[in-house]
Amino acid sequence: MSQHFNPRDITWLAFNERVLQEAMDESVPLHLRIRFLGIFSNNLDEFFRVRVAGLKRAMDFKQKFIAESFFQAPSKILSEIHEIVIQQQNNFSETWEIIQEEMAHQNVFIKTAENLNEKEKEFVVRYFDKEVESNVIPILLYENTKMPYLRDKSLFLGVAMKKTGDSTSENFALIEVPSRVLGRFVILPSENEDRNVMLLEDVITYNLPHIFSYFGYDHFSSHAFKVTKDAEFDLDNDIKTTLATKIEHGIKSRRKGKPTRLVFDRKMDKDFLEFLINKLNLSRKDSIIAGDKIHNFKHFMDFPDVFKNDKKPVERTSFLHQKFQNQRVMDVVLKEDILLTFPYHSFAPVIDLLRESAMDPDVKSIAITAYRLASNSKIVNTLINAVRNGKDVTVMIELRARFDEEANLMWKERLELEGVKVLVGIPDKKVHAKLCVIKKRVHNKTVQFGFISTGNFNEKTAKIYSDHLLLTSDRKIMADINKVFSVLNKPKLKPELILKNCRYLLVCPNFMREKFIEKIDTEINEAKAGRKAEIIIKVNSLSDRELILKLYSAAEAGVKIKTIVRGIYCAINQKDFKEKIDSISIVDEYLEHARVIYFYNKGAEDMYISSADFMTRNLDYRIEAAVKINQKNLKEELKNILEIQLKDNVKARILDNKLKNKYVDSEGEKFRSQIETYHYLRNKN
Repeated sequence: MSQHFNPRDITWLAFNERVLQEAMDESVPLHLRIRFLGIFSNNLDEFFRVRVAGLKRAMDFKQKFIAESFFQAPSKILSEIHEIVIQQQNNFSETWEIIQEEMAHQNVFIKTAENLNEKEKEFVVRYFDKEVESNVIPILLYENTKMPYLRDKSLFLGVAMKKTGDSTSENFALIEVPSRVLGRFVILPSENEDRNVMLLEDVITYNLPHIFSYFGYDHFSSHAFKVTKDAEFDLDNDIKTTLATKIEHGIKSRRKGKPTRLVFDRKMDKDFLEFLINKLNLSRKDSIIAGDKIHNFKHFMDFPDVFKNDKKPVERTSFLHQKFQNQRVMDVVLKEDILLTFPYHSFAPVIDLLRESAMDPDVKSIAITAYRLASNSKIVNTLINAVRNGKDVTVMIELRARFDEEANLMWKERLELEGVKVLVGIPDKKVHAKLCVIKKRVHNKTVQFGFISTGNFNEKTAKIYSDHLLLTSDRKIMADINKVFSVLNKPKLKPELILKNCRYLLVCPNFMREKFIEKIDTEINEAKAGRKAEIIIKVNSLSDRELILKLYSAAEAGVKIKTIVRGIYCAINQKDFKEKIDSISIVDEYLEHARVIYFYNKGAEDMYISSADFMTRNLDYRIEAAVKINQKNLKEELKNILEIQLKDNVKARILDNKLKNKYVDSEGEKFRSQIETYHYLRNKN
């Protein structure tokens, strides 16, 4: 059966190649091309922390289901990953070389320790003395001592030191580059049109003779490296220990995670490299990757704005939805449903609705889920103000949101100190649903309103993630949202006993899958009867075996299936399909994050927005929610946006069986969906 699927991890690497294509695209403004290189690097780091680490753990198991769950033997996938990553790294390096040439045309240069003029040398010494030295703690390395803890996500300098004329004097040291404290980039002074940037590790390299002046070394070789570690941690079943405590222990256990990748400057001192590999207990079978000088390229997502002659990006400023121009958000939502599409629409109405509720004397309670919050969250501030104004506020914080665990523990503590009731979910289910319900007493009646979204309630990511959010006071939808919160309030109850009673939300686990399979079966029956049958699926990932096989059955029956999948895509068109599955992926300036599912349904045209991807983890092991869009004008708007995306011939790539990432044929007038979506929604305004 594995030949009917592409392995999830290989398709993810194909997605990251699409990100790299954006960096390679000369029509993209230079600062965005640099940013895409940073995104590519950050994505790859996380891939090794999570997916490669998981594959290596899976190799310890021989059961057949392991290979089935990965669609291929883990050892074979790892071998293929290694080949693909090496090729992608070569493309990355070539792209960075080209970008640096273009930077030079704009008089922007990255200076190293070797090519400073006298004034720059004086500046670098002063900057090091004033800002850097107190944050640098060099560690000497010896053969008979234990390797110090190397923090994941950090950048290190490996230093080899010698004394002239003494062949036995070589010694090694490492320095953690303090970019978390100081940032990665230092702007050097310039007397002409040049704009010179220096990396923090090069500032340190230039000052190595000063750092190690006590030891009498006069020759230094310094090169960057980073170590990627297994980021998973186990949560035991000790019922005496709270989930928050388990998470705290788990975060600490990451320090002991096994290295899954070593990336280093290929010019690194060979003796130091051998020493490092031995100390990390790595073998040649591990991912030991020689790279260029610069590592931890993720920081380049925040490269300083030093470009004066860059191509102008298309002007697309978020705008306020027309319904909220002169009215309170609450008043509008109590009258009609509103669909917001970020980042085209402003996120402000979501915050305003919570702010209005915090101040309204008739509002009695607010309940909301939180998966990833902004670092200075306005959402949290409004909820705290609501508590101070006497409202009952409940916040479900998912402590297991990967790599946001520490931040979410901090939010939990802060909210609890302010009197917010904080829920931490169900022991074996992540809460990924994006829900809010607000209750208000009007003339001795309880009125309910709120919202449901495809993305996080995060005002920062709402500026760069493309998502949909439904603002509604529909009593039936609110009743189902309350059922979800009743499960979250009483996690010892079996969720399915309560959630099976939801009528207007499709919820996970179990019931969303069942409903979508039922909907696909309807389309299959219609196609077999010779009538129109159509499905459109827009998700981040499509990897669930059962749903893919059901889509295969639909394609065999002649159902017209179109998919827009940003990332993982495991489906493969088969020879016996009556209708080929037509699949594209759009990678552009905004991250396509929305999940939208459409069924023709005998002309009724059912349309859902969802928090869940078509992945087994979402459908079976998380609390997720999808809502049917019923209002005619909103259904039409959502369908039009899908149609715009399906017409993209600039940023859309074809998802074929070989994962070649070919662009959609762009003969004729160019049609870029993110720009066209902006114009479509702006014109409606």
